[in-house]
Amino acid sequence: MRNLALAFGFSALLGAGFVACGDDSSASAADTLSSESSLESSSSETTKVPEPAEGTSSSVNVALSSSSAAPESSSDDDDGDDGKCTACDSYIAADPELTENGGKGSVTTYGSITAKETSLGGACNYGQTNIQYYAAIHVNVSPGDEKGPWNGGAACGGCVRVKAKTPDGWKRVTVRITDRCPDADCGVDLGGAPAADIMGNQVGRYYGEWEFVSCEGVDGVWGDSTSLWVKEGASEFWSIVQVRNPKDVVKSIAIYGVDTHDFYELEMVVGTENFWTVPEAVLKTDNRYRVVVKYRTGTDDEWKIKGSDLAVPEANLYLYEHRE
Repeated sequence: MRNLALAFGFSALLGAGFVACGDDSSASAADTLSSESSLESSSSETTKVPEPAEGTSSSVNVALSSSSAAPESSSDDDDGDDGKCTACDSYIAADPELTENGGKGSVTTYGSITAKETSLGGACNYGQTNIQYYAAIHVNVSPGDEKGPWNGGAACGGCVRVKAKTPDGWKRVTVRITDRCPDADCGVDLGGAPAADIMGNQVGRYYGEWEFVSCEGVDGVWGDSTSLWVKEGASEFWSIVQVRNPKDVVKSIAIYGVDTHDFYELEMVVGTENFWTVPEAVLKTDNRYRVVVKYRTGTDDEWKIKGSDLAVPEANLYLYEHRE
């Protein structure tokens, strides 16, 4: 892991800096400064691209370009600001600001803007993915306050529409959150492909604004079909799960008995970001259950599975294979 905290301080004083945070470990120094997240996935899965689940036809469409990366003329939400700037890559580092559904502040980059590597899962623990449009989001508003949208991993899997000021005006791109920013002045830190769409070859610290949006219908943010993934080490005595390639931020996961009247509301694991605890009673039986995932926006997803399916280490339970 390449720690560039000193480089950030120095670059901020010069008025031009590159942020390094996130999950892309193969970027070269010539492309951009980079580092790895402190919480990378320990998964050793091999990415599988099956037929897409119903309603998620874009999930296996790994786009090489953003659906909305070109300069745009001012619109109602731009308040007459055309987004044009000079020395755009030298925005002075400052604490990010929260807005009603997102924030504003530094837009930076990690990863290679030329090779455009796919996400390695970052602190969201997704493992190797085929997602090219990804980013890290800030943990804090003021240093150490943990009031940013990361929220212990609750932001994982959500999509963010980012716009940044450039010499050509506002440019926009939509990315999936797979990681968290380690530094105090990060707002959104883009992976290589979306950074290239906004910054071209002039990487650095840009002024931008962002808002959370649904991932449905967005090219480039899907690495696979939606699935429930069981963490390695699971057994009939312990198991935690996560939703991979969700439609949006996961708000809750509940388990309903089909053969019984059982009901369990899963709790998010503290300290193991982006995982939810499965009750032991479910793991020890072959009874059938409905696993219902509620998202921040959009319709729920529902799996029909046996309880013991959630006790199989590294099981990847695809939605399209486990619904009626």
